[in-house]
Amino acid sequence: MRYLTNTSHPTSLWAISRRLEATLSHLRFDRALQHRGTKAFLSTTSKMAQPRNAQAPWRDTLASHLKQTPGYEFTIATVAYDSNGQAVPRVRTCGCRGFFPELELHPSGQKDMENQVENGGNPLAYESDMVTFTTDPRMEKLSQLDSSGHAVEAMFWLKDLMVQWRIKGRAFSIGDCFGVEEHEGEKDSQRQIKDYLRIKDGFEGDINTWSWEKAVTKYFANHSPVMRGSFRSPPPGQPRSQLPGDDSLRLGQKVTDLYDPVARANFRVVVIIPDEVEQLDLSNQEDIKREKWTYSESVQDQHSGHWEHTELWP
Repeated sequence: MRYLTNTSHPTSLWAISRRLEATLSHLRFDRALQHRGTKAFLSTTSKMAQPRNAQAPWRDTLASHLKQTPGYEFTIATVAYDSNGQAVPRVRTCGCRGFFPELELHPSGQKDMENQVENGGNPLAYESDMVTFTTDPRMEKLSQLDSSGHAVEAMFWLKDLMVQWRIKGRAFSIGDCFGVEEHEGEKDSQRQIKDYLRIKDGFEGDINTWSWEKAVTKYFANHSPVMRGSFRSPPPGQPRSQLPGDDSLRLGQKVTDLYDPVARANFRVVVIIPDEVEQLDLSNQEDIKREKWTYSESVQDQHSGHWEHTELWP
């Protein structure tokens, strides 16, 4: 509707027009709800107060979906800056390694842990809502995270289930601490991640035997010998015409030693701390569902807060 104007009574005519437009808009909205169903389309919001490391309300659903999708991968988006200092997006596909530090090893990886790592690795003491992937610090992902305040977004498209998950948050890498004094960046990453770990219900072992080194080693063990060897490859992204000065850097190597110094120097585990999670369920085209969970920390206590759940229009 075009708003009417009149030089003699502009205010009254404009107000009448606005009220009429608002009334018609409400009528159209009410009819849409009656036709499609109020429950399916109204956005609802709820808050769940809880300690910061209490299990997130969306975690079980995501975990169930991932278990139904073997070999799942996800897309990782970071922020980079071009030569003019302009922010530009960078996206790549990575293999998701589950929730930190709850990694289920394949049999050969478990055998390597039992043979090479004290006590076969860490006690099964911790769990979390933080998904993980592994990377090589010589790639650009980690520098992009450092320069952008660790901002990251991960996206799963689980085609068999017709469900999309998006996780927005901050990502921190660990693994730069073995054989030398821990770097300050490594210590900060550990502090950030530790705040979101929780002790598993029923755990009665010695929590002091758990270590970050063993946690990272388990992720390295989860790779096949050839994949471990990829961390002894020449620097990723460099021209093949530029041969590396280090003779230990070659393609196609196999690594069986979980503490191989060259491979481990180029191996990191990246842990995503979620701040916002969204699920889009397309499995029923007549009733598409979209939900969002946003975490807000308590003003009074930074170690507690709540997940705010909102049903969205799809």
